[in-house]
Amino acid sequence: MAQDNTDKPIEVVRLAKRPQFLFVRGGRAERRKSLVVQARQRAGDTPGSHIGEGFTATKKVGNAVTRNRAKRRLREAARLLLPRLGHPGTDYVFIARDATADIAWRRLLDDMESALISLAAN
Repeated sequence: MAQDNTDKPIEVVRLAKRPQFLFVRGGRAERRKSLVVQARQRAGDTPGSHIGEGFTATKKVGNAVTRNRAKRRLREAARLLLPRLGHPGTDYVFIARDATADIAWRRLLDDMESALISLAAN
């Protein structure tokens, strides 16, 4: 009997190299109060069946402690939402804003969800 793989979760892979972030920057972006989400479909005949994710926070966000807190919150929100709302073969970069570290958790989730939905519609 053949096994059905439709329930298998989509693999999410971390972007780690600067060229990967620069590639995504050339795609579409959605801005919200608490974050910016950039997305770009990988090119080529075999873009892969995984989702790429990257996280960044500039020094404008605050000191190292604040930037790390903002990125941890973005990583957790993406862990919850990206497998459900992301598209395989697409890379996403989540950029922290001033409000990311301190905004209410529910609002951060709502902002990320609406940005991912908007990017999927385009």
